[in-house]
Amino acid sequence: CDRGIFACLQADKDRRDMDMDREEMDADKMSRFIRMNELRLVTEYNPMVITVGVMHSSLQLNLLLFTDKKSPEHLEQMRRYRAAAELFEGKILFILVDVNLKSNEQVMAYFRLKKSQLPALAIFHTPDEKNDVLPLDEVSIERVTDFCNAFLQKIWLLTEEEEAQGKHYCPLQQFEQRF
Repeated sequence: CDRGIFACLQADKDRRDMDMDREEMDADKMSRFIRMNELRLVTEYNPMVITVGVMHSSLQLNLLLFTDKKSPEHLEQMRRYRAAAELFEGKILFILVDVNLKSNEQVMAYFRLKKSQLPALAIFHTPDEKNDVLPLDEVSIERVTDFCNAFLQKIWLLTEEEEAQGKHYCPLQQFEQRF
């Protein structure tokens, strides 16, 4: 019987194993392994999750919701965002970014977002760093799915153009097989 601890990631359906034979186990190491491999259907942005979990995810698309967790609309926004995440499970990694945290200002700056434009969605394709941003009046399942589908279509068309020009780079090949 194999000994070990594993994490099954809800967002991308990957499995990560911690080799018990190579490492001496203690509570700190186990806790760190779980935190590093914690990707939920909607993952809250923090440096540990992004550095380790998102970077090692098999998903090439990340959708970020920039919102104020202290807002009275937050719970309803999250309900709708999670519902949309279920529609793209295993295809797009959904991430929540709380704009009240100083540590998240750099992420907002990367997407050139200001607090006056929030809530907003930002989608990011990791292989080529193509991205798009959509400020929202309200977070709805329809707006989220339409935004994701439009971006997927744009990436798909760019890939087809590159192939027509004789370039054999196909960043969505793995994604299309799942779609």
